[in-house]
Amino acid sequence: MQNALLIGLSRQMTLERQMDVIANNVANANTNGFKADHSLFEEFLNSNAREDNFVGADRRVSYVQDRGTYRDIGQGPMEATSNPLDMAIDGNAYFAVQANGGEMFTRDGKFLLNSTGQLVTPSGNLVLGTGGPITFQPTDHDINVAPDGTITVLEGTAKTDSIRGKIRMASFDDPTKLTKLGANLYSAGSATQQPDAKSTVRQGYLEKSNVNSVGEMTRMVEVMRSYTAIANLLQQQSDLHKSAIEKLADVPA
Repeated sequence: MQNALLIGLSRQMTLERQMDVIANNVANANTNGFKADHSLFEEFLNSNAREDNFVGADRRVSYVQDRGTYRDIGQGPMEATSNPLDMAIDGNAYFAVQANGGEMFTRDGKFLLNSTGQLVTPSGNLVLGTGGPITFQPTDHDINVAPDGTITVLEGTAKTDSIRGKIRMASFDDPTKLTKLGANLYSAGSATQQPDAKSTVRQGYLEKSNVNSVGEMTRMVEVMRSYTAIANLLQQQSDLHKSAIEKLADVPA
């Protein structure tokens, strides 16, 4: 296969991967706490030009290589909900939850109470406090969450606050090393937990996705146009090759 066709094919493959990343971002534009992914590409040089008239640097063929993706860990906008069990972290920390038999992390603070009064995610995963799962009593009301994550309630007819726990906010040296597990959950991966004295909890708010929907749709159109342009170029190269073979066949022996 000609080098031009190989180069074009390498670019189309990376564009297909980029489209998958963009489509996933668009699909999660309304997912609480979602962090957008972006594609990385680099040039890959390979000495495949074999004709004698290609010398030095001209012998190198430049392909497009899909290097991977990187995560935008920027904070999404805050949305007020007035629900006392909705929480958002202002900072770089993550909520710790008990899921899949271990400790996982999420930025989605849409919580609720299960049948036994435990604070859980919509998927039923237990929200962890500094002392373990957080449990409320049937007579608890007027739930208040302080900026440091301390949860207090009024129990029954009591006039003084009772503490039900403290939300554990987990911070990491490099949040980009967290491993996505799906369902808006992360595992620690190769990231190392570290103390965080700056992050705070905002009660009655939810952090929305940091995906820029307009920007992602614009990139999607650009990818589609690039893919079509390369397809047309490859077709032209194929037609040129076919024409050259036909003309050579007409040359008298």
